Amino acid sequence: MVADILAGPILRRLTEQQLVLWWVSPYQVSGDFHCYIDDKQVLSVSLSPESVTTFRAGEKAYVHLLDIAIDLPAETYIEYDLLLKGETESEVKRLADMNPNLCYPGKNRPSFIIQDRINNLLHGSCRNPHHPSADSLLAGDEKVAKTLHDRQERPALLMMSGDQIYADHVAGSMLFAIHQVIALLGLNHESFTGSDLKDSEQLYQMSEQYFHRENILPQSKLASSWYKPNASQAIFTSTYAHNHLMTFAESFAMYLLVWSPSLWQHIKLEGFTVDAKNQALHQQEVSALKQFIAGLAKVQRLLAHIPCYMIFDDHDVTDDWNLTAQWEQAAYQDPLAKRIIGNTLMAYWLCQGWGNDPIRFKGDFWQKADAYQKTPKIEQHDDFIDYLYDFSHWQYTLDSNPKLVVIDSRTRRWRSEHALDDPSGLMDWEAMCELQQELIGQQAIILVSPAPIFGVKVIETIQRVATLLGHPLAVDAENWMAHPGSASTMLNIFKHPKTPQHFVILSGDVHYSFAYDVELRFRHFSPKIWQITSSGIKNQFPQPLISILDKLNRWFYGPYSPLNFFTKRRSMKITARKIQGMGHKRLIEKSGLGYVELNDDGSPKYICDLHCDGSKTEFSESSEEMLP
Repeated sequence: MVADILAGPILRRLTEQQLVLWWVSPYQVSGDFHCYIDDKQVLSVSLSPESVTTFRAGEKAYVHLLDIAIDLPAETYIEYDLLLKGETESEVKRLADMNPNLCYPGKNRPSFIIQDRINNLLHGSCRNPHHPSADSLLAGDEKVAKTLHDRQERPALLMMSGDQIYADHVAGSMLFAIHQVIALLGLNHESFTGSDLKDSEQLYQMSEQYFHRENILPQSKLASSWYKPNASQAIFTSTYAHNHLMTFAESFAMYLLVWSPSLWQHIKLEGFTVDAKNQALHQQEVSALKQFIAGLAKVQRLLAHIPCYMIFDDHDVTDDWNLTAQWEQAAYQDPLAKRIIGNTLMAYWLCQGWGNDPIRFKGDFWQKADAYQKTPKIEQHDDFIDYLYDFSHWQYTLDSNPKLVVIDSRTRRWRSEHALDDPSGLMDWEAMCELQQELIGQQAIILVSPAPIFGVKVIETIQRVATLLGHPLAVDAENWMAHPGSASTMLNIFKHPKTPQHFVILSGDVHYSFAYDVELRFRHFSPKIWQITSSGIKNQFPQPLISILDKLNRWFYGPYSPLNFFTKRRSMKITARKIQGMGHKRLIEKSGLGYVELNDDGSPKYICDLHCDGSKTEFSESSEEMLP
């Protein structure tokens, strides 16, 4: 028998006026939500349709979103509980009864502290379950455990800035587990059009199901070489597309498996056919996944105790997602490719986007979603996906102090006017104008950009060269400076006279971490900008390559290099922070979770990465000017 809670509860949006909680159960729940201060009940809300919205993703899979108005004190330790009714009215199950590991030692309920002023926070991206590095969310769990009652030291929030799942890089054993979850929970079946695949059942029963999906992923004839006019090429060019997720059920099941240990007790990692070519890889993936699964109880506990905000990046959908206009043309004209992308976007909304700011998904959005959940047939499925493609409100803000502004750098691209195969800008003109309006009147801003706005110049140069050679997809050439329009517009936003005086930019994506201090040149009253990048939570850039790139960046783009005059950021002064105890090193590839402490004016007081072995990678005060 499966657990009463399959994933969650995950604490999502939390302010003095609003509380949002997300969880998945095998049935539609009823009961109550309670809050306590010093063991005294201070809030009781019935889990009714007025407070909880439910989305059915299968026979035994109900996603619940509790969204309630609250009037609870800030800076106060508050515990909460879900009281779920059983088969009889007298039977009530509390969170600690259903999952004792959800509470910290000595506690009977999860807790939170509402922090309107953000004194400190956790942030990170890129959590790949089968990567051999440790899952750094465990370091976040340890941080919360040590500061549970401390309203100054307990992190105010966890910002996940992309690649919470890897839909395009899935271990064979993970895909095998996903298919067991689909059968166990009776997740939605789906049909396909415009493809040799008839439906999801045919896909799941294919003889070469694992490690060979690149053979059934859609192909395109666009952009074939002139000497191969009828040649085809893969639309999904990820090097690791051998087990690429394709159906909505697969994407949804993966979220359940990466956020909770509940279903793993019903799942086997082995028991399917693996050809000789992939045996060694398979054994490595199984070993890494076993380590990952062992830590999931603590991950589940962390997510229940800290407000979690999320935004997608490429791997939440697929590696090349909207990278160029040419790729978009190929992907969205192919029915199967369009469905695959739409399915991962559906799962993103359901498991990530919905809880960020629920009001954005009411009205027409909910009508489309509700139509699909009531009748999950091909017409309703396609209608919902079409609506998702037209939707332009994935970005959101939090009216905290400093204000948190999270941008969508994936679905509102500034397509190249020079060539269809040139990288698109990460935000178009309209989106940039909307961003500027969010910033006006603020003294300090926490800006979340999945990709660093100020990146490592030598890597951006390599991406630029690859683009000139016609291979932008090969190197993921999607940095902010790759598109002239979006680059100049973003830099002009920083130069605007009404821009905030302090910008803290949180980013991920790149599988290494660094910290830059940025100022405008030739300005007496320049805003101060800090680019803080932490990546990845469970991923890392390969050594020794990252050390080589780190050295090349210092050599070629140091403060006196003439190459500085040829960059789009020549009007900016950038100073790279040293890593304490590591000499001249500026980039750290070790898997970790970012931790930032802020001063009252919104400037960073302390920047580090937390690691599962208890160590920290600390970034010192500014010490060396780098390429602007």
